[in-house]
Parts: sequence; structure tokens; C-alpha cells
Amino acid sequence: MEWRRRAGLRGAYERACAAGPGYGEVGATAGPVLPGPEAGYRVFRRRITVGHGPEAFERAGAYVLDWGTQRGAGFGVYPGAPVTPGATTLVVLRLPGTAFPRLVIPCRVIWTVNTAERVGFAYGTLPGHPERGEESFVVGRDPDGRVWFEVAAFSRPELWYARLGGPLTRLLQDLATRRYLRAVAAAVRR
Repeated sequence: MEWRRRAGLRGAYERACAAGPGYGEVGATAGPVLPGPEAGYRVFRRRITVGHGPEAFERAGAYVLDWGTQRGAGFGVYPGAPVTPGATTLVVLRLPGTAFPRLVIPCRVIWTVNTAERVGFAYGTLPGHPERGEESFVVGRDPDGRVWFEVAAFSRPELWYARLGGPLTRLLQDLATRRYLRAVAAAVRR
């Protein structure tokens, strides 16, 4: 059973590698203003304080750049290589205790940042993703030493079940975001 699952992921990964983002605002999460409702997108930014000082910043940044945010929220990551610009990945959601059914979410790393004040990345959706848009995961450090983690995104439903889901789709997106925030905060406390 495991080999079939891996073969299916490998095929989905190869298709994702051959595809490009299906939205025109590639890289927009790197800027201060996200494309909004006028372009048909739902936009959000959620930020929490996760710690204080250089150790908290380093721990949170390393966690985010190793897909810890996604794994900590309960998603699988295939192939699981560290975050690098242009890399393709599949974020995989499985029902607990089962290999199937699963949702395979193809993404491309659009940009990364790794400076003394900010560490993180953004990925954009590829064909087969239920949404169309971009999401960023950034750890920052303020001059007073406060360390924060922020998730920012713009998206709109792409696949039929995401469009049909309406408010439920937004609720699931919000739930995933809360799990991302909690995962980074927990990683810093360890």
C-alpha cells in the first residue's frame, strides 16, 4: 500500500513540477499590499508573538524553513526538501489513521527571505490546488527583541469543491491558519 501511495505522489509531483502558478500576482505576498476583493481574492494577515530574543528567532526561523509550520499543523510534505525559491512541493492532508482519502495540494515556493530581522517564505498555488493564490509564512524580530510569526494570504476558490464549499472552505482555511500559528509558537517553546 505504501508503494502505491508513493507512486501516486511521485506522479502528482512530476505534474506539479511541469506546471506554473495559475495567477498573475506572483510574489505579491512579499509586498505590503495584497491583491484584494477587487481582484476577486479573500485576503488575510494573522500575526502572533511567539517569543523574545535571538534564540526564539532562530528556532522559529529554522522551523518555518524546514516545513515545520505545515507538518506541525498536521500536513504531510512531499518530497520534504528544505524550502528553496522555485522548489515544488506537495502539501498532503490525510484523514487520521488512513492513507486514503487524501488531498494533495501542489505548491511552488515563490520567494524566501533570510535576514537578521525576517525569515520565511511564500508559496503559490499550482494547478490541482483547491485555491488560487499565494500564502506567506514569516518570522520577524522587532528592535525590542519581540519575535512574531505571521501568515498572510490572498486566495480564491479554484476547484469545484472549494467553490461549492463557500463559507466552509473559508472556515477550513482559518482553521489551518490557526494551526500554523500554534505550531510555530509551540516549536519556539520547546
